[in-house]
Amino acid sequence: MEKTAIVPDELESFYSDWKMSPGLACGDFLFLTGFTGADADGTLSTDPEKQMRNAFRKIGLVLEEAGLDYSALVEMTTYHVGLRDHLALFKSVRADYVREPYPAWTAIEVAGFVREGTVIEIKAVACRRPSSS
Repeated sequence: MEKTAIVPDELESFYSDWKMSPGLACGDFLFLTGFTGADADGTLSTDPEKQMRNAFRKIGLVLEEAGLDYSALVEMTTYHVGLRDHLALFKSVRADYVREPYPAWTAIEVAGFVREGTVIEIKAVACRRPSSS
C-alpha cells in the first residue's frame, strides 16, 4: 500500500531532524504523530491550556495540509503529566476542536516527556474518505 508523508512547512524539522512524518497517509487513513504544546519557535509555555491549544494547532496544520479538518478525526490518544489536575481543562479545550460524531479517545497518565515542563502530547488518526451523510 502506498504511503505519503504529510509535512506542513512549520513541521518540516519533524521529518528532517527527527526522521518522522507529522502525518502519514495510508489508504483511507491519516496517522498523525504525537504533538506536544511548544510554540512554532520552540517556546514551551508554563500554561497547560496554551500547551493544549498548541498541540491541537499542530494537528490542524497536518489535517489542513492533507485537505482535511478536525471533523476527519476518528481516534485520539492523549498523554498527560498531571492528568487528574488538567482533565477538566483538557475536556474543555478538546471540545473546541472535535466534531460530531466524536472521535474515540483514550487518555493516559505518563511520568514525563523528552522536554521538561511538557504536560500534554496528542496522537490522532483521521479518515481521508468523505463521510456519507
